[in-house]
Amino acid sequence: MPHAALPFDALNPRLPSPLQEIEDERWSRHGVRLLLKRDDLIHPDLPGNKWRKLRLNLQAAADAGHGTLLTFGGAYSNHLRATAAAGRHFGFSTIGVVRGEEHVPLNESLAAAAADGMRLTYLDRTTYRRKTSPDVVEALRERFGRFYLVPEGGSNALAARGCAALGEELRDAADVVAVACGTGGTLAGLAAGLAPGQRAVGFAVLKGGAFLTGDVERLQREAFGARTGDWELEDRFHFGGYARRTPELDAFAADFGARHGIVPDRVYVAKMLAGLLALTEEGRFARGTALAAVVTG
Repeated sequence: MPHAALPFDALNPRLPSPLQEIEDERWSRHGVRLLLKRDDLIHPDLPGNKWRKLRLNLQAAADAGHGTLLTFGGAYSNHLRATAAAGRHFGFSTIGVVRGEEHVPLNESLAAAAADGMRLTYLDRTTYRRKTSPDVVEALRERFGRFYLVPEGGSNALAARGCAALGEELRDAADVVAVACGTGGTLAGLAAGLAPGQRAVGFAVLKGGAFLTGDVERLQREAFGARTGDWELEDRFHFGGYARRTPELDAFAADFGARHGIVPDRVYVAKMLAGLLALTEEGRFARGTALAAVVTG
């Protein structure tokens, strides 16, 4: 018997998220319009793709009678932080399995997760690479008891279905929609939600991120039955790898903030915007193209 729907509306999410046109001559001189899809404004604790990815997973956990969520992430994971906040808002206990060794004091992300009640535990990097293996998951169940497992980054079929609403909100608003990719769930859903004739471009923030093409295809098969929508993955704009930054990236992000009053985060959004500018300068978009860049948080 399904549980009652969780009270998502009580948090007053800002949906659909705002779409803001940016005047920037670096794009306009190529005849291209730039719009920002401000998913970062959906909710202060559950911004952007975190809201979209977690919503259906939280309901599934409640429907199955789970009182505890367990998930995975690196030491600077926004996903861990958002899952902890979701647990506080909707009455779940939360466990965060962190990659690597414990460092005290906690950084800002982990400190916020802990303040929201998340119990933090750590896996060495070798074991963490096998985190979804049955023996590792069973060891976690023996230690922590029954839990609903939310994948790293929140990306599974339910997350992709939740992110399809992002594409639906952008129908008829842009020709091309760009999003940063860490695990591929947002791109999988975004592309499925767009209308025919629209295209999605994902920008991998991990070094060697070409493998995400296969992950996005798998998520789409699991969520929608087949590869869906017109989409592609760009893997050139990682700037050294996940959570890595370069002087070039820092300068781009600072300049964008000075121009528009929105400082993009260096882990995801700045890389996507820098990549989108590079593609524009390479002539990848015809004059008259409207580009929408998703600000995920």
